[in-house]
Amino acid sequence: MKNILIITITATLIFSCRSTRKINTAIAPRDSSYAKLNKSYEDSIAMVRNTVDEFKKGFIAFKTFSAKVKVDVENDKGKQPDLIAVVKIIKDSSIWISISATFLNIEVYRILIEKNKVILLNKQDKEVQYRTIDYLTEVTKIPFDFFTLQNLLVGNPVFFTDSITSFKKNENDISILTVGDFFKHLLTISSDSKYLLHSKLDDVDLNRNRTADISYGDFENIESMRFSNSRHIVISEKSKMDIKMKFKQVEFNKDLSVSFNIPRNYKTK
Repeated sequence: MKNILIITITATLIFSCRSTRKINTAIAPRDSSYAKLNKSYEDSIAMVRNTVDEFKKGFIAFKTFSAKVKVDVENDKGKQPDLIAVVKIIKDSSIWISISATFLNIEVYRILIEKNKVILLNKQDKEVQYRTIDYLTEVTKIPFDFFTLQNLLVGNPVFFTDSITSFKKNENDISILTVGDFFKHLLTISSDSKYLLHSKLDDVDLNRNRTADISYGDFENIESMRFSNSRHIVISEKSKMDIKMKFKQVEFNKDLSVSFNIPRNYKTK
């Protein structure tokens, strides 16, 4: 990734090789050089557009999603206890998560995430927290909202925009650089443009020096969808968090229940 050569496809690049006088001369009807150059530019733009369209066709479309996820976390305090998360998603509505500590073999947290709120049950301390969706940003140090987390869990790109500034087609993969409100996003996708291999997010605010690096692997076809069973996420700013996720028992479009009962004896924190 460090040595990727990105070809910038912009009008500036095309015209930078000519002076104004030469450009005006090239516009003359009998001079075919400008037409060839302009055709090359148009072909390049069309290739980028077609690649992005094909990439979007590969996005995972679903109504419901469920999986069991093994989660390994390491932060500035060292390796954390291994976790098992059971995840259920009703698209654009609810994300239900049950988290168990592997060494205890008991459920420790249950979480319900909706578009504007987060409810967190601490089953060890018998406490319940009611938080806004901003809680996701507080925990991850990344501007997550409901839809970003939903995309991350099912394996669709996050912080992806159509504001493409650079593009390079290699023999085995394709690199696309986009710029959004929060991040410059370098995506590496498969050569057939159908699935995401890697995301590198760099904060547009240089004073923050916030980055996120997401790798996707162990792909499997599930109901004609290309699903990544393995994710590796590294988030860095003032501190570093390393997360490895291994998905099992993945199902799409099954009937799901995301009921979330809060016991009466739980204290509100």
